Amino acid sequence: MESLDKVAEELALYKHPFFEFSASETEEGVDLCIRSRVSNVLEPEFRFTLTPREIEHPQFPWSFQALLYGCLTDYMVELFTESPHTTR
Repeated sequence: MESLDKVAEELALYKHPFFEFSASETEEGVDLCIRSRVSNVLEPEFRFTLTPREIEHPQFPWSFQALLYGCLTDYMVELFTESPHTTR
């Protein structure tokens, strides 16, 4: 199975009311894009690249989920307009 197809198949398992997901092939691997469905609230998108080695790993479904959840967390944390670390 091609890398993009494998990522797209895995990505199809995830539905979220606030985010939409897409994938595209790049020279480095597969680029995953997370976009907000809530306009004017979040940056337009959050991107990261999955390497062929990550995609072909036998534990890919589990590592993909951990990576996706981690990136969603990072994306949401970027929403802070103020925090103790930005105001000190």
